[in-house]
Amino acid sequence: MFKIAIITLSDSGFKGEREDKSGEEIKKIIESLGKMVFYEVLPDDLELISERLAHLCDNDMADLIITTGGTGFTERDITPEATKRIIEREVPGISEYIRLRGAEKSPNAILSRGISGIRKKCLIINLPGSVKAVRESLEFIVPVLPHALEKLKGDTKPCGD
Repeated sequence: MFKIAIITLSDSGFKGEREDKSGEEIKKIIESLGKMVFYEVLPDDLELISERLAHLCDNDMADLIITTGGTGFTERDITPEATKRIIEREVPGISEYIRLRGAEKSPNAILSRGISGIRKKCLIINLPGSVKAVRESLEFIVPVLPHALEKLKGDTKPCGD
């Protein structure tokens, strides 16, 4: 059973001015992958986001962190930058696949700047903020996540076996 953390990045959500529907959607979809061990709504603050991501990874609190929000073009959209600050290795295929498959449904999907990467033995994936984008993105990648997380946690069996 994998430990999963969800972090929603939203100034208005943090202030209680907006309901976090995207975080709730993630909770529903990831039930089959493991147990949600951490959930939080944070403001779009570079230092705070970076610190929280690093803390969860460094203290082995989560095997997978899924963020939602802060991947667009506005000045306050800094989730990818916060993630880049703390990851040790990037996993570009996950985010590239999300954008590629998302573009089949909406050309705007290519505008998401989300990244994916590894710190210690934790996989971090940035998703867009809309419920529709969260649902579609997870639909695309959930099938490969158990294999990815098993490898990250130490499974050394050759992938082709």
